Amino acid sequence: MSTVSGTNDFGLVMSYSSWIQNGSTEEKETFLNCPFTKKRPLSIPEHVILASGVHNRYWVLDVQDVTSSQSCTEKHLTITCSKTTQSREACILKDGWESTPVAVGDIVHLEGRCVSGLWTIDGDSGFLVLLPDLLISGTSIASSIRCMSLCVVFKQAFDGGSKQMLNGTIVHDIFQKAAMSSDFSPERIQAFTVCLVLALIRYSLKLTQADMRQEVEEYLPSLSEWAKHYVHTSPQAGQKQLTLKLPSDGALSKQDATCSMTVTDFVDIEENIWCPRFGLKGKIDVTAGVRIHRRGRRPTERIVPLELKTGKESNSIEHRSQVILYTLMSSARRCDPEAGFLVYLKTGSVHPVVGNHMDRRELVKIRNSLAHHIGNSLVKVDGRSQMAPLPAIVSDKQACKYCPQKRNCAVYNRDPVENCIENPQAFVQSESEHLSHVHLQYFSHWLLLCTLEALTMENKGGRRNIWLQTAQQREKSGGCVGNMQLDRDVSVLSDGVYKHSFVRKEGNQTLTGLIVGDRIVVSDQDSVLIGLATGYVTEITISGVTCSLDKNLSKFSSNTVFRLDQDEGAGGLSTHLGNLSMLIENTPSSERLRELIVEFRPPQFIDSLSSVLPRDAKDTVANILKGLNKPQKQAMKKVLLSKDYTLIVGMPGTGKTTTICTLVPAPETVEKNGISNHTEAILVQALVTLLLKAGCRASDIGVIAPYRQQLKAISSLLQGDAFKALEVNTVDKYQGRDKSIIIVSFVRSNPEGNISELLQDWRRLNVAITRAKHKLLMLGSAPTLRRYAPLEKLLCHLQQEDMISFTNYRYRLKISKCLFKLTFYCYMICKREWKR
Repeated sequence: MSTVSGTNDFGLVMSYSSWIQNGSTEEKETFLNCPFTKKRPLSIPEHVILASGVHNRYWVLDVQDVTSSQSCTEKHLTITCSKTTQSREACILKDGWESTPVAVGDIVHLEGRCVSGLWTIDGDSGFLVLLPDLLISGTSIASSIRCMSLCVVFKQAFDGGSKQMLNGTIVHDIFQKAAMSSDFSPERIQAFTVCLVLALIRYSLKLTQADMRQEVEEYLPSLSEWAKHYVHTSPQAGQKQLTLKLPSDGALSKQDATCSMTVTDFVDIEENIWCPRFGLKGKIDVTAGVRIHRRGRRPTERIVPLELKTGKESNSIEHRSQVILYTLMSSARRCDPEAGFLVYLKTGSVHPVVGNHMDRRELVKIRNSLAHHIGNSLVKVDGRSQMAPLPAIVSDKQACKYCPQKRNCAVYNRDPVENCIENPQAFVQSESEHLSHVHLQYFSHWLLLCTLEALTMENKGGRRNIWLQTAQQREKSGGCVGNMQLDRDVSVLSDGVYKHSFVRKEGNQTLTGLIVGDRIVVSDQDSVLIGLATGYVTEITISGVTCSLDKNLSKFSSNTVFRLDQDEGAGGLSTHLGNLSMLIENTPSSERLRELIVEFRPPQFIDSLSSVLPRDAKDTVANILKGLNKPQKQAMKKVLLSKDYTLIVGMPGTGKTTTICTLVPAPETVEKNGISNHTEAILVQALVTLLLKAGCRASDIGVIAPYRQQLKAISSLLQGDAFKALEVNTVDKYQGRDKSIIIVSFVRSNPEGNISELLQDWRRLNVAITRAKHKLLMLGSAPTLRRYAPLEKLLCHLQQEDMISFTNYRYRLKISKCLFKLTFYCYMICKREWKR
């Protein structure tokens, strides 16, 4: 006889397993009406959305642990997809599924067969997805195989980046650009490398372009070799032999399992998939069409995920698990690929990975455990919220030794109240013994605040409503525009940014759900293809919306109907958590920061400037302070005397930004070939990119610089089809010509105030600042430029007329409030991006 843990009310005489096979309809009705299932359930909150069918969503009314007649443990659920709870169904979890941490009040999604109101989830069939609206990345799940703690609290990305991560990003981008251009030639790959190393260099990692070029170039020959063996246009494609048995192949001998694979099409790169059906999300490195050839059989065509790896060719369980999860996500969007491929870019090797039911089943179980911990990351103690305990720390010392979150995990496991160690692992002590009781409390407090903020953002953002509500339902409450179709050809604004124009297909023409500047997510009307692209609204008319998106949607059929949803769930806390992590490091710099920030040690100041400044620096300092008012000069002096930090405070409009910008120079570089200013070149690139995103045409933008070396520096950053129509030239080349938008880079920035004869020629200056028809943007070092009388007069006039604004390290000068005005949406997007 079956026994039920925790209740004496359940008296069925047969086990659930035999009941499925032999039980009559009357017996099943008896179960559904027995005292156990008739218990009064907790009321279902009004906001909860339930559903039946393929995309079912059930509310758990009751959970019972049962021992069957075969002495097997099972978990029996009473569930409903009706808000009235009148219609109830049963679900049996066994063969390992009984360990699922499901509780009363949870929402679950079920995959499998339902017979007369009874679901059976066992080792051979079916899935239970716990909290399906909590989308967890395939990378997090794969990492959780060895240690779940790694992904529970630190899913917001505590890590601030590393040389290896940057290297991997660049190599990934090179492969992806070569794939989408269908050109893996060494010359093309080398060209991509030059552009990407220049664009993605991270000064915070103290890496030079030469350093990164050396790292990246190790991979380049393998990329071309990979294409030679696997891309169908290559004469040598299809000669490499692989072993692959797809579930649909049935029984295959080892010989018949041998096959070759060729890539026939690169469908997408970084394909974004949100899959609430399985509670998963991810970005697939490369989605490719492949042709699988077997001896004596017709070729098989599939669209499969390619997972790119830049590390060691390990073919590890974590790497394989990522691919398996991508096949599962892909099956919700298109025909089940059944397999994917690991591509190790350092060697060019390819490893097939089959997504069979057993592997998918085990990964969904891990995903459910992770969802349980993430969904219950906060607990109430005496009415106050606090962080829940982490999952048990793994006993694998090797795994802990190289874990990037080792210190954060150790500090989390220290009790900030008692300052004691709750976990016996030795690394917990060694990684946190440098921290005092006050430090531990600070860490716990701010981690809690970040977690609460993340939950608030998640609940407020309503991203789940994209798949839970129809476009019509969301339009009523605002934040969505549905029934939209592409109106015109998609145009390229910049690298990876595409201009789309949508119009209403039919019905109500009024568009009121979005405003210019909104961040949006584009999905299909039926929310089957969720999160196809993200971007910003740049223009709204009575019947249409223009957006800049990160994907080109023109590949979809002209009959495809889209919905545009406002996306407020895009914010992250990675910067906050990264700073918190850095604060607890066992280093002298972090110790000093803890003294100042956590222990509130007052900042210290030097007695006089003469003790820190050389004698010949007097004129330089005077030049820097020139143009500042008395309070600003006092603030500057305090900064120069500071040993630790200085807080500059003041009412709006008192010149705080002016003071700060004066403190941060962008020095010029004098080389054999001429003079350049790399910081200004980067700012020019950023401004051009923002203007293109805002809808400006590249042909309407001109860039002027007085030195050819600066022109080279700027041109090297403006590579790609999006920038082809943009003109970068000297002042003389613009004589007698104009552009809608002109960006002038003055280049010179030095303590001596040298500006050279080129900038002292007032006629050249006159030409440079009168070439713009609508907007002029000038980048330069104010202290240096003030040494030249005409520029000094110009800057003073702009200050008096309140026409100077600041952007990062440089003055951005808005010349004439009327003459140089962009359209409203363009201005708003530029403003939004610069605030970021």
